[in-house]
Formats: sequence, C-alpha cells, structure tokens
Amino acid sequence: MEVARLVEQFLRFMALEKGRSVNTIAAYRRDLERWSARLGSRSIGDVTSSEVSDHLAKLRAEGLGSSSITRALSTIRSFHRYLVAESITVNDPTGSVLSPNRTLRLPKALTIDDVALLIESTPTDTPVGLRDRALLELLYATGARVSEATVLSVDDVRPDGMRDVITLTGKGNKQRVVPLGTFARDAIEAYLVRGRPALSAKGDGSPHLFLGARGKPLSRQNAFLILRAAAERAGITAVISPHTLRHSCATHLLRGGADIRVVQELLGHSSVATTQIYTLVTKDALT
Repeated sequence: MEVARLVEQFLRFMALEKGRSVNTIAAYRRDLERWSARLGSRSIGDVTSSEVSDHLAKLRAEGLGSSSITRALSTIRSFHRYLVAESITVNDPTGSVLSPNRTLRLPKALTIDDVALLIESTPTDTPVGLRDRALLELLYATGARVSEATVLSVDDVRPDGMRDVITLTGKGNKQRVVPLGTFARDAIEAYLVRGRPALSAKGDGSPHLFLGARGKPLSRQNAFLILRAAAERAGITAVISPHTLRHSCATHLLRGGADIRVVQELLGHSSVATTQIYTLVTKDALT
C-alpha cells in the first residue's frame, strides 16, 4: 500500500478513534507529509532506523528547532506503531531513534580555545609529558574513545614509518580507519622517538603505544587522570569526562560544516542516530 494512503488511514484513526483535535491532526499531517516525501516509493516495511535519523538530521539542517523535531519523531513513531498494531507491517524503525531531548545527557564539549589550552598546558620535556601530549592530540584529532586509544600498538601507528591514518578497534571489535592530522602525527612521532623508548626500558617490552611510568600498558583510568590533570593545569573549570575530547572533536567538526555521515564513520557509530545528537547541541554550548 502506498505510504500516502497509509498516512490518510492513520490520520482518520487518530481523529475518529483517538479524538485528536483538528490542530493536532493538522500537525500530524505536516510531519507525515514530510516523512512520506522522504520515503518516496519505498516500501513501508523496508524503512530503517538510520533513515528516520537521517530525516531528523535533515529537518535540523532545514532550520527546525528541537521541539519541532521532537514532535516530528513522536508523530512518525505513532504512525509506525499504528502500522504494526494493524498488522500492516512488522517493522517499527523508530524504536532505537533518540529524541533531541537526549542531548542534555551529553557531557559538554570544550571550546576550541580550551582544547588548545588543554593540549598546550602539557609539557613535553619528559618522556611522560611527550606521552601525554601525544595521547591528548590523538584523542582530539581522531575522536577515539579512551579505551580505543589505550589498546593501540606501535605497529598500529607506525608499521613501516609514520602514517597519516591509523586503525582503531571499537565496540564489537569493529575496525575503522581514521586520519591523524598533522598535530597528532607530529606529537606521536616525537613521543616514539624521544619518550617511549625510556618508558619501554622500564618494562617488559610491551607493544602498546602508550606506556605507563613503569613501562606497562597505560590503563584507561590513568588516561582519564592525564586528561583531568591537563585540564587543571590549563585552568579549565568545565566538567571533564573520559569522552570530553571525543565530544569536542565531533561537535567542532559538525559546527565547521562536516557531513554527519563522515563524522559517524570517524566516531565509529553504528547508527547515525547517535551522531545526530551532536547536531542538536544548543548554540551556546561552545561559548
């Protein structure tokens, strides 16, 4: 059955069976006409959660506010749940899609200036300092999770000379290739040449890229302590979390005009719905 006909069927149900007001039905119609236009001739049973998330992201790009997008998602969700209840389809693609209101749960991104302060406050006159600078540069440049950065090996970044990209292993052992950028690349190279050998000499020859003061692999907990110590040195009062630089990377890229799909791939999100959260951060988040 055509999507347009299903929309009319749903609207009649909401008006006659649920007693929704004329204004509410009109709002439903606007939301579903946009949704129907996005789907075109697609079969309603083939719609995916990623398509719903893409639609919401496009609404944001078109200038709709968070409340309007939240309402649109609610309408689309009600529509698809109705179709499932009526046995028209078994597929509800809206179940895993996040509401814009979920953005409030994200740790706040740092400003670009604060990220610079955070990194530059880390001295590079010791092996540990070189390590810390390399770690911070990598986290911000790649959007890597702390857990992904701490399991990197030397061969992951320099199998036969420094590379401009590295391979990260994320959730579910899924791998993705991400660009390093000049600052991160140079910081890692400096650490490998002037810092890591001294740390490695104290341990048992671990292949891990980031080593602790005793030459053992750097733990996630210690990586977070490095981040927090850098924030204290820089005088940053914002709340710091293990994902602070990851959130900052994503937010700055999107505010700079990066395509949401590119950022999704960079962060290793399985669904664009997760990346979509960053497009809904309030305008004063970075001020």
